[in-house]
This record gives sequence, structure tokens and C-alpha cells, in this order.
Amino acid sequence: MKNNETKKIMVVNCGSSSLKFRLIEMPSEKVIIKGLFESISEKNTPDNFTSKYKIGDYSCNAPIRSHTEAVQILLDYLMKNKIISSYSEIDGVGHRVVQGGKYFSKAEVVDEYVKGKIKELIPLAPLHNKAHLDGIEAFESIGTKLTNVVVFDTAFHQTMEPDTYMYALPYEWYEKYGIRKYGAHGTSHKYVANKCAEVMGRPVEELKIITCHIGNGASISAVKGGKCIDTSMGLTPLEGIPMGTRSGNIDPTVLEFMNSVDPEKYTVQELLRILNKESGYLGVSQLSHDSRTIEENLDKNPLCNLALDIQYKRIADYIGSYYVHMGGADAIVFTAGIGENSSRLRREVLKRVQVLGVELDDEVNDKVRGEIAEITKPSSKIKAFLIPTEEELMIARDVYEIITK
Repeated sequence: MKNNETKKIMVVNCGSSSLKFRLIEMPSEKVIIKGLFESISEKNTPDNFTSKYKIGDYSCNAPIRSHTEAVQILLDYLMKNKIISSYSEIDGVGHRVVQGGKYFSKAEVVDEYVKGKIKELIPLAPLHNKAHLDGIEAFESIGTKLTNVVVFDTAFHQTMEPDTYMYALPYEWYEKYGIRKYGAHGTSHKYVANKCAEVMGRPVEELKIITCHIGNGASISAVKGGKCIDTSMGLTPLEGIPMGTRSGNIDPTVLEFMNSVDPEKYTVQELLRILNKESGYLGVSQLSHDSRTIEENLDKNPLCNLALDIQYKRIADYIGSYYVHMGGADAIVFTAGIGENSSRLRREVLKRVQVLGVELDDEVNDKVRGEIAEITKPSSKIKAFLIPTEEELMIARDVYEIITK
């Protein structure tokens, strides 16, 4: 096949009760249609349901009991509205998978081995990997031979060296149980690093880039020569900087102390739930996990200021660490929901690292959101950019490359 042959790629991101999709024409990268299914659950009945879906401009509330049912609704809609003439017109389905462990450093065609490893890694991402498997099996169940491809969030981080991804723990924990840093958001970090190089007009192989994916989940990566050499998330997404509801790094003896305070209330499982679901912005502010709500209440609630300042400081810590680790930096990139839309976050983080030679252009920074922009002055030693992430597009590119070989 020729690399410029037109193909339709379905990109899928399945959550435990959701299915987000985008149908993309490649290699033109034109989005044909996109949408979202929400509140998928076995508990839905015709008389009592919360599920709904949106396909393009069409919205509907209807009981959806499984991912397989959602996929069937989606494909029936595409056929009925002549977006595709047959299932086989979809040349490939790209599935986002959060955890690929040490097994996968690139996108892979789905087979029994791949599904087995995704299943094996469910304990490292219990909500995510199980849902991804449901999505894969939903597309496998429709009775036609679609090429299913998995793209792993962890794959981009497999270029880290052992002294970076290993913890100073008993080595047998790594050998027996795979305890190490894996990272997350790899597809996003890879995309914005390459897009940054394109914007700068230089080969990514020549650049040292610090990528800041700041959304409700957040991670920082050091990308040197186009390869990840460090990232902030660890064995799970809980490690790293504080986020919407996640604590980020803490002293692990906090868990022991809280358990000793009330062993029945603060079990290990409950403490981990709190660290994942009731910490970060929400835990400190006592108000919300949403950065927009936090920023709106800065004048009313001093804890909102504290919640943001803790995160800004931690982001700056990682930027400084990665600057040293890479022997300098050419660019800092902000992406994802908060990174793309909060001028305050970008300003406050860059103010904390201006000693590295960062000169923010406040006027530009204050007016841009959700679009590619350089937010530092021409004289800035390190350039800073806002670059919207396109994880779905990155997945589509990987799928296209596989099916045209």
C-alpha cells in the first residue's frame, strides 16, 4: 500500500462507563465525525437509566448497558447516515490504553498476547485497562474483521534509563512484581514535543523540551532528542505533582500515621481512595477539583490560593530538575485543559523558573488560550509555548502507519 492512500481510522478512548470516539480520514487528518457515550452501565434499564450519547450534532438519551451496545449504536448511526457504506470501510480502530507496562514501546495490532498483557496489567490501572479491554472486545464482537490497534500511554516513556525508572526498593519487587516508574500521558507528551519542534523550525532530535500536560490529571516530561528521558508520574498516575483530586508525591508514612489515628476508618484502601479522589485541588481548597472554580474563588477563599500555589511550586520543581537532567532546555510546553486555558498557571509557573532565563510575554500569555502560541519574549533564553494536545490524532497516525505497511 502507498503511504498516501486514503483510510478511515476510528480512534476510541473507553472509560469504565464511557466511550469517546473520533473518525478521522488519513493522511489528510480530517475529522469526519466525533462523539461521546456516557454513563454506560449494566444497571441501566428502559425505565431507569442515566446514559446518553452524542454523535456529531445528534444527541440522545437511551439506556446503554455495555460498551458493545454503544459500539453497535455508533456503527448503526454511521451506516444509516451514510457516513460509511459498510463496516469494512473503517480501515482501522485505534484504542487508547493507559498501561502497557514494560511490554510495549510502540503501537501494536491486537491479538491474544496483547489482550493478555493488557489484562495482566489491570492491577496497575484497574479502572482504565479493564475499560480498554471492554472497548477492544466490543469492536471485535461486531462480526467483521476490523484491524484493532492499541496505543499505550506508557509507550513513549519506555526510553527512560534504569536509574530514572527504578525505585530504591528491594530489587526483587521489580523482578517479581514489576514495581517501577511507567509514566502516563505519553501520547500527549510525544505529540506536543514534536509539534513544538515543528513550530520552532528545528529537528526534534536537536532539542531539549520540557512538556507540561496539565489537566485534571497532570504530568511533566523531559524530552531530549525526541525521546522521553524522565516523567513525573510513576507506577500509577498518583505520583508526581498535585492534580484535581490526586495528591501527587507525599511521605508514605503519612498513610501509617493516619491508619494509627483511626485503623477502622483509615484502612489502606480508604487512604488510597482519598489520595486519588479527595486530595489535590479538592483536598486543599475544600471546594472543588475544577481549576476554573478555584480561580474564580481566589479572593474569597485563601485555601484556593494555597491549592494552586502548591501545584505551581511542584511544577516548577520538576522543570528545574529536568533542566539540570538534560543539561539545559530549549523550550517549555504547556498543554491539556488547564495548561492550554489558564494564563494564570502559565504565568505563575514561569515566574518561579525565570532564573533559568525565561522571559514571559505577559500580554501574549494573558490573551491566548487553546491555540498554538509562543508566550515568551524574543530575548528569552528558553522559549515557552502553548500547544493544544491532539492525542486522538497521534493515535490515528500510529494506526495509519501500521495498516499501510
